[in-house]
Amino acid sequence: MIASQRDRFAIPEGVHYLNCAYMAPLSRSVSDAMVQGSRLKEQPWNFRPADFFSVAEDFRSRAARLAGVQADSIAIVPSVSYALAVAARNLPVACGQKIVTLADQFPSNVYGWRELAQERGGEIVAVRRPRKDCWTEAVIDAIGPDTAIVALPNNHWADGRVVDLVAVGAKCREMGAALVLDLTQSLGAMPIDFAAVQPDFAVAACYKWLMGPYGIGMMYVAPKHHGGNPIEHNWINRAGSEDFSRLVDYRDDFQPGARRFDVGEKSNPPLLMGASAALDFLLEFGVARIAETLGAATQSIAGAAGELGLSAAPIGIRAPHFLALEFPDKVPDGLTDRLAAAQVHVSLRGSSLRVTPHVYNTIEDATALITTLRECLG
Repeated sequence: MIASQRDRFAIPEGVHYLNCAYMAPLSRSVSDAMVQGSRLKEQPWNFRPADFFSVAEDFRSRAARLAGVQADSIAIVPSVSYALAVAARNLPVACGQKIVTLADQFPSNVYGWRELAQERGGEIVAVRRPRKDCWTEAVIDAIGPDTAIVALPNNHWADGRVVDLVAVGAKCREMGAALVLDLTQSLGAMPIDFAAVQPDFAVAACYKWLMGPYGIGMMYVAPKHHGGNPIEHNWINRAGSEDFSRLVDYRDDFQPGARRFDVGEKSNPPLLMGASAALDFLLEFGVARIAETLGAATQSIAGAAGELGLSAAPIGIRAPHFLALEFPDKVPDGLTDRLAAAQVHVSLRGSSLRVTPHVYNTIEDATALITTLRECLG
């Protein structure tokens, strides 16, 4: 287990932040890296042409290491929606074909597919579970010969219930469907075997479980799509752009691998250096240890909440880092406001209280949550 890392974060004493699925707090090392990156603009004469590339490659290599893939398969993106627009541009959908999503999936992984289906004459299939514990079964049943794309998370953003991506990936390959993943609510906190899943595209924004700043993310692009079409054409993604003296010798070829899909003005030191520092923090411990530590924390909270009459799915049905506490009746009015007044910060999603700790939390945070819930329910 990883000991609490609270001293590496600027979380005041008495604040109980159990809401990483909403937004991760920046560690001091990430904030320092972002300030250092910002100060490069104070003296731009010291920011060399090579630095436009090195800051991006530093982030790319760390992102690839965290995901367990080759750096050439990582693109730098500003958001999930940007990455999914890239995927939509490069995946075929014929008239009458289907795009499979989860019911009540996070909207960034829905709107683009709705537009694509409308444009191509396709159909959106929003899978619903016959039971709370069977996303995988329901998704696999929805994938057939007429499925063009399956667009999923690893775990649902509201209650954390998981999809077996290895099984879904196998069914996609059997039916000739593309697999596109939004891993924003799992990458960095829950292991994923890209080689076993074999997604076509996968994206994760950095500001949640990757512990980094807002406005930057990483996108995995399977090698078979490395010759695809980017959604924008910027100078730095073209081959030979390292030579600033020849930028107007216009090129039709691109930088290698997934770099052609990088967002324009990617060489943003505050974002890239901050995100790299955040990845260093995660790599220090490893995703497997982080998942084990967070699983123990959520399991302990679930046990204590059970004594108050609240229920939760077991780990395996839910992701280890995600805990959705369900009430026997309706959610008490003003619950999250009363929790916040006690400096206990969680989220209400649907009819569940979403509790998502990280390694900056302590036993005192869990105790404050349970104590305040007891008072609210008493």
